[in-house]
Amino acid sequence: MLKLLAFDYGASSGRGMLGKFNGNKLSISEIHRFSNNPITINGSLYWDIMNLFKEMKVGISKCINNCKSDIAGIGVDTWGVDFGLLDSNGELLRNPYHYRDPRTNGMIDIASKYVSKQEIYDITGISFQKFNTLYQLLSMKETNHPVYKRSETLLFIPDLLNYFLTGIKSSEYTITSTSQMLDSKTNNWAVDMLKEMDLSFNILADIINPGTIVGKIKKEITEELNINNIPVIAVCEHDTASAVVAVPSSNMECAYISSGTWSLLGIEASMAIINKDSYKLNYTNEGGINKTIRFLKNIIGLWILQECKREWDSSGEILEYNELILLAEKAKPFNSLIDPDKDAFYSPGQMVKKIVNFCKMTGQKIPETKGEITRCVLESLALKYRMAVEELEDIIGYSISEIHIVGGGSQNKMLNQFTANSTGKKVISGPVEATAIGNLMVQLLALNEVKDLEQIRTIIKNSFLIQEYEPSDLELWDEAYDRFKKLVG
Repeated sequence: MLKLLAFDYGASSGRGMLGKFNGNKLSISEIHRFSNNPITINGSLYWDIMNLFKEMKVGISKCINNCKSDIAGIGVDTWGVDFGLLDSNGELLRNPYHYRDPRTNGMIDIASKYVSKQEIYDITGISFQKFNTLYQLLSMKETNHPVYKRSETLLFIPDLLNYFLTGIKSSEYTITSTSQMLDSKTNNWAVDMLKEMDLSFNILADIINPGTIVGKIKKEITEELNINNIPVIAVCEHDTASAVVAVPSSNMECAYISSGTWSLLGIEASMAIINKDSYKLNYTNEGGINKTIRFLKNIIGLWILQECKREWDSSGEILEYNELILLAEKAKPFNSLIDPDKDAFYSPGQMVKKIVNFCKMTGQKIPETKGEITRCVLESLALKYRMAVEELEDIIGYSISEIHIVGGGSQNKMLNQFTANSTGKKVISGPVEATAIGNLMVQLLALNEVKDLEQIRTIIKNSFLIQEYEPSDLELWDEAYDRFKKLVG
């Protein structure tokens, strides 16, 4: 029984997951879970990276104590775009900024003064999001940030954690691809574009492929934790890339939704899709396993409901998600709808009020109860999925046959059914722990325990629960979609 450890860091929590592989099936169990709480200092929002590393070490110790035997590998995946900066001695200069920090406001427009938006997209194939690494770096350069001036190396969050473990600096392909600084044709840094913006391209680390063994845990940590020098493996370090590895299908006509705080809806393509339609509709081309492309759209996912729940919890009205779903089932269908991707819903705080204000501004009935608000969010999200699927089909020129929903959001049976109803397509949900599973399977690939992606997906299909949802109530959802398009329009 081969044992591996996956660390999966999300925007609000992280966990260490133990994987056990017997040659045919993979089983997983949670070893350690911890909060990931950003910190605000002098008006800026940061990740508490030292605490995240401390929790990793706690997870490793727990895993070794649990297993009573050696671990064959460790892999780390996180969210995209964010990074740490090291000085010439390899010391971290400051806690990494959080992608929701407001310092990047207006940076897309500033970047376009150096290189046109069309040219940036043609080079990188990445959609325009103000939190992209490109704009984070540009904001530091434009403000003469002292940390930027002293920087010798940029490492994305999972590469930074790998560096803390091994002392080796690298930049894994899938996490690098989220930066909007990678040339989609060469799969290397877009140096000419960065020169045009007068950005320091010499701070960027060498790019490695997922499935590369970065190195072994350095001596000081093995002695501290009383462990062997376990190999640290560069998995698909962007969490969505790991989740897509775990989509249990090789059907090239299926779409996927990696469902969580964000909803990433797209297809697995053999090469970047860059044309006037993908540019206009803000579709992105991010890296995947085997140099595939995750052609997808970023949609604000369960973030809105998470923020509502956080607000209700803080006032003492604590309900679990399954209880909110039960209330939503009793609420009137299509009472009110929102556009989940409106800027107002991007920032934390007062989410219920933001929903109410949107409904007031658009002349709709105001959702008042928790059930009405929950139903409003989930119906709106499912309708947004339909819009994205229709756009996707227009771009690629063929119909999507089915939709696979993976990740934590796939546990939301109401949203799964709503997605089937809204799109008129069969929905297949699971596995829930797709990101950790994809992380573990790429470790197995690196260790030559599995031979290819097809075998990986067969193992996943045979190892984890998969559920199917058939569309229903199509006429009602068509009517709601007509209303929704006018709201978004």
